Amino acid sequence: MAKQYPLTWELDSIYKGGSGSAAFMQELKGMEEDMERLDAELAGNALLDADKLAQLTEIVQSVLLRLRETDSFVACLMAADVRDTAANSLNDKVKTLSAKLIGVLTRFDNMLRAYGDSEWAALLEHEKLAEIAFNLHERRELAKQKMAPELEALAGDLSVDGYHGWGDYYNLIVSRAKFNDVGADGESRTLSAGQMHNRLSEGERSVRQAAFTEWERVWSEQADLSAEVLNRISGFRLKLYDKRGWASVLQEPLQMNRMSEATLKAMWTAIQDGKQSLVRYLERKAKLLGVEKLDWHDVEAPLGASARIVPYAEAAEFIVEQFRGFSPELADFSQEAFANGWIEAEDRPGKRPGGFCTSFPKSGQTRIFMTYSGSASNISTLAHELGHAYHQHVMNDLPPLSQEYAMNVAETASTFAELIVSDKALKTATDADEKLGLLEDKIQRSVAFFMNIHARFLFETRFYELRREGLVSSEQLSKLMEDAQREAFSDMLGEAHPHFWASKLHFYLTDVPFYNFPYTFGYLFSAGIYARAQQEGPSFADKYVALLRDTGRMTVEELASVHLGVNLEESNFWSEAVALTEEDVQLFIDMTEKSIESK
Repeated sequence: MAKQYPLTWELDSIYKGGSGSAAFMQELKGMEEDMERLDAELAGNALLDADKLAQLTEIVQSVLLRLRETDSFVACLMAADVRDTAANSLNDKVKTLSAKLIGVLTRFDNMLRAYGDSEWAALLEHEKLAEIAFNLHERRELAKQKMAPELEALAGDLSVDGYHGWGDYYNLIVSRAKFNDVGADGESRTLSAGQMHNRLSEGERSVRQAAFTEWERVWSEQADLSAEVLNRISGFRLKLYDKRGWASVLQEPLQMNRMSEATLKAMWTAIQDGKQSLVRYLERKAKLLGVEKLDWHDVEAPLGASARIVPYAEAAEFIVEQFRGFSPELADFSQEAFANGWIEAEDRPGKRPGGFCTSFPKSGQTRIFMTYSGSASNISTLAHELGHAYHQHVMNDLPPLSQEYAMNVAETASTFAELIVSDKALKTATDADEKLGLLEDKIQRSVAFFMNIHARFLFETRFYELRREGLVSSEQLSKLMEDAQREAFSDMLGEAHPHFWASKLHFYLTDVPFYNFPYTFGYLFSAGIYARAQQEGPSFADKYVALLRDTGRMTVEELASVHLGVNLEESNFWSEAVALTEEDVQLFIDMTEKSIESK
């Protein structure tokens, strides 16, 4: 019998008392005092010697560490209970402090910019500065591309109730969205967005279809409000870019992900050239479901109406077992996360939809959020988020600035963890139906990253082009979304999901623009790393940790060159990674041939 694990997370070891935590408020006070100290030190605009600069940099890193801790805590409170108004108030306090820190860091970065090149090179030889040289140099170079410090500080202050305020308003929209669902017993019940989203992957097509109709209905009712929010977020962003002299909306997300536009183009080109194998998969799945083309809700649905529901404890032990085959350290860490209540998995009303992992670097802990209902997709999500958690775990002893890795390499770690679980399970499965289910779940990730994420990228790119000309209506947004989906899915969709833009939180995140292509980067980069791990065997586990530890102090191009010996700006690496899907699709075609012949 599988060991039982808590379904709800424990947060009191971080800050006791939830949204009424006195320790949390004390933490905010301490950060504010340190920021005032930094502000006073930087007020004179004098260039500091190496010792003094190292001292101020230590304070900066301490504040950053605590800010991540408090921001993660509030995110956990808000996700676990969307009705927690006290948590919303705490979120406002954290956002206000974040804006204040932006002002302080702008002055700090401007000081770094003021050093001459020879002075700067000499400063970085200081012991405390040398270990974060990459991060300091990155800040110095970015400062050269921004507005004057006082204008950047003003923009940060205005963003709290403007830019970020609109993002918070979207959370309110989600919290008030209610969905009607009729259970197997014929009883009607009201579900939250998180619960209803799980209904979209039900094995029974009629249930799934009804859930999708209700999902679209509710989001169509919220479309005008969501469009208003999206227009204001993007309008603020475009105006800020204009004042900085940034012509491309991709400049910020590329900088944040430490990757070049050449790498992004090489990746999408390889994907577009390699989609044909997934078209074969979608065609075959449509035949298996007895439809001409797959509707949106069919794409991620399990084959057959009797997909097995896997209890949470069984899923936990399954994941830990697969991780142990790659790395005992990864398995032990994951076992600790399950046992110590680091995962919020309970299926209950009032939770926000989706899943995430957030780090508490001061405490050396992480927390994972999801709504577990026992599907294969849920198990993949668990493995995915544990990959994120392990990534932070192996970096906990690094300087805080060197822990600030980008989203694309974060998604590399998470997707690598998914691959470990899915590939091992697929190879060891003896039951034909189980093997087919595992194989399809693996292929589904390729569909998600090559097609679904591509649709989001196309939508967002085209939306910004239109937004430059003025406000974009909800009707226009839905058309943009559907057009992008049909193009990205190579015209293989029956009914699309036009209100996806309204239902997807990622479009409304103000801290991270273009919350899409880094997922695909992570998936393909991890596929290349996983292929290397298969070639080298157990010895690769240590090399993998070394790669993860460098993710906060290298560009992705440098990371790939140093640890894998490949050039990401050329198509070869990406094409080879995309081609790995072909073998899985062919196996799927072969395994389902008899089912097609019998229809």
